[in-house]
Amino acid sequence: MAARGVGLLARLPLCAQRGQVLHPVHRLFSCPGTVAADVKKEEQSSGIAETGSEDRTPKKRFSEVQKERREQAQRTVLIHCPNKISEKKFLKYLSQHGSINNHFFYESFGLYAVVEFCQKESVASLQNGTRTPSMGTEAAIPFRSRCFNLKLKNPSNQTSEQPCVSRSNQSPPSSKKLFELLCDAESIDDQLNTLLKEFQLTEENTKLRYFTCSLIEDIAAAYFPDCAVRPFGSSVNGFGKLGCDLDMFLDLDDIGKVKEHKTLGNFLVEFQVKNVPSERIATQKILSVIGECLDHFGPGCVGVQKILNARCPLVRFSHQASGFQCDLTTNNRIALKSSELLYIYGALDSRVRALVFSIRCWARAHSLTSSIPGAWITNFSLTMMVIFFLQRRSPPILPTLDYLKSLADAEDKCIIEGHNCTFVCDLNRIKPSGNTETLELLLKEFFEYFGNFAFNKNSINIRQGKEQNKPETSPLHIQNPFETSLNISKNVSQSQLQKFVDLARESAWILHQEGNDHPSPSNSQLWGLATLLLPSVAKNMSQAKRKRKKPASERVKNLLESIKSSSTENPTNTSGTRTVSTQA
Repeated sequence: MAARGVGLLARLPLCAQRGQVLHPVHRLFSCPGTVAADVKKEEQSSGIAETGSEDRTPKKRFSEVQKERREQAQRTVLIHCPNKISEKKFLKYLSQHGSINNHFFYESFGLYAVVEFCQKESVASLQNGTRTPSMGTEAAIPFRSRCFNLKLKNPSNQTSEQPCVSRSNQSPPSSKKLFELLCDAESIDDQLNTLLKEFQLTEENTKLRYFTCSLIEDIAAAYFPDCAVRPFGSSVNGFGKLGCDLDMFLDLDDIGKVKEHKTLGNFLVEFQVKNVPSERIATQKILSVIGECLDHFGPGCVGVQKILNARCPLVRFSHQASGFQCDLTTNNRIALKSSELLYIYGALDSRVRALVFSIRCWARAHSLTSSIPGAWITNFSLTMMVIFFLQRRSPPILPTLDYLKSLADAEDKCIIEGHNCTFVCDLNRIKPSGNTETLELLLKEFFEYFGNFAFNKNSINIRQGKEQNKPETSPLHIQNPFETSLNISKNVSQSQLQKFVDLARESAWILHQEGNDHPSPSNSQLWGLATLLLPSVAKNMSQAKRKRKKPASERVKNLLESIKSSSTENPTNTSGTRTVSTQA
């Protein structure tokens, strides 16, 4: 089984000045009009603004990013290389097939190189110059893919003189390194931004995700020539962290669309096809065949499982070369639309992703979330809670989904399976928020808000951005943004919700206790966000307080209420902006 979710970019160094964007160094041989050229331009001109103000350069639509990434992936190949290889000779050899736009090396069951050509024809040229290996006693299936093995003709004469190529770091920092970085930060705001920089998907990691989808598309296209395999979820919505799974769906919608010119004349021509009783059975049959192909023909595809009786049938497998754990579904268009919505929310304000990453990391540190399905809160539910909280600020940091729908035009209209999934797709038409609250304040008040939220009677609804009476008896009710009759947190048990509430109150209390005082970096003492991410620290602090005071949950609630009362009497924060009570 392949290692899960390998990250593919060197760690981003800590920024000396708050808010500065740091991009990794790419080896770019940019062709005009390519994504790589766009990235190079962004590196020269982009930057994250101070809290409360945003870069007003035009932002790309989600569909534009998807299209460019897919086209980029189709010009890309994956090469398994010898451990010691001359990068210069390697590039010179490949350049015989065409100009190279971008490349990078990484480790995953050996040394791999991802090479993006400027022209798609270069890939075909390389394939035409590649032979099927001779396996001796074994037989090789002659499958032509874009995954290659590169071998040295005389390894004994060459490897000794070849310098090692620079490898991109593939994993997030260790817990020890993360705590060091957080303790060296200048403020809690810096801590949240540091955590985001260390864990977010990188440019190279994103490229490999689209490329992996493109490889699976090559296999599916043998049966469905006009199909597309699209990534969705954390891989594309801006909230994915290094190591997350790769969710993809086989999009067959365009195959059935009849071109207008084909209907002209006296005849109507249709393909002869096999009929099945339902669309679900068709989905199961399609995924079953694709799963068999991945198992038998897909290079590096191992541990293939066909989970066809699930509510949403899927094929699960590991892709060894990339290190990704992959889930393949079909025609999951609502999931892609949800990914686009989160992409928009994450792009509207620089604080959104930093807050989401930190809350998710906090939840995982306290075992509130898990990679195993169960009765606990999911990352998607946590993200919805953060978005809802930011909609409740005064002024709001994020708009409601209904407001985004009101900005939509005819081009944005989207109805999927009877569900209205319409919202504005052009980010540049959404007015930025005038809210200037710091990340530190938002983190404190997130914990305070949900530590006192009336979960017993209210539901969370980002369409309207306000509490509503729960339509069911589940402990936690978060309305699905598009399939509004569904509760995305229906799995959460009362005990898990209570654990979340108790930890939220405790975390709010710890942050209020610290105030603006924190140790200097020289003594490496845990403070701020670092304190919240170490369960033993919070546990020890709460145990010490319990010896002298009443139970934590009641004590913290009373403390927060007294803090809010004093805030009402003096309703301005340190930056001079007015704050409002967020208690449900």
